[in-house]
Amino acid sequence: MDRINKYIASCGVCSRRKAEEYVLSGRVKVNDIIIKDLAYKVKEEDIIKIDDNIINKEEKKVYIMLNKPKGYVTTSHEQFGRKSVLDLIDEDVRVYPIGRLDMYTEGLLLLTNDGDFANKLMHPKNKIAKKYIVTSKEKITQNQKELLESGVNIGDYITRPAKVNILTNNQFEIIISEGKNRQVRRMCEAVRVNLTNLKRIQIGNINLGNLQTGKYRYLSDEEIKSI
Repeated sequence: MDRINKYIASCGVCSRRKAEEYVLSGRVKVNDIIIKDLAYKVKEEDIIKIDDNIINKEEKKVYIMLNKPKGYVTTSHEQFGRKSVLDLIDEDVRVYPIGRLDMYTEGLLLLTNDGDFANKLMHPKNKIAKKYIVTSKEKITQNQKELLESGVNIGDYITRPAKVNILTNNQFEIIISEGKNRQVRRMCEAVRVNLTNLKRIQIGNINLGNLQTGKYRYLSDEEIKSI
């Protein structure tokens, strides 16, 4: 439940500070009763009026890219006291992560309040590619590369063929179009790649670029439309 000034601001009427002025000057009614208490928390069933005009909360659609640091979980409701990616997002609207990156994986994570957008990204039929940088203890062998590219058994599932590009002696790119739990880590384990770091850098046509670790930005219209 939002305080009355925050609720008014979230309806797009004015800023929070201006909303405070409206409340204190007696221009705001809750269920047809003038309210001047800035601490009042709006309930779902309340009818809010400003100058006798009903206002409604229309949650704007938000699309955010976060460069997730290691050590953060991507659950919306963290029960064990661990740091959540939502702790890094300072916005007045509620967003949630699209899919997951495990606690020790870093890089590109998208958050939104648009269910249709999230569904397009996560639905298997859309086969949206995700690119990761894998750092390993030693250079990946040609045999390991071929195994990853042909699909591997990760215990309960045989992955679709991946695309692998060797970058350096201890780094390679891997591109997958699925989203099984800890998939890239499990694929590397299956072919005995000694993974030491994992970072996602791209989803579809959306690139992490030079966004700093722990920082976020809004997606551009072009990036949103690309999904």
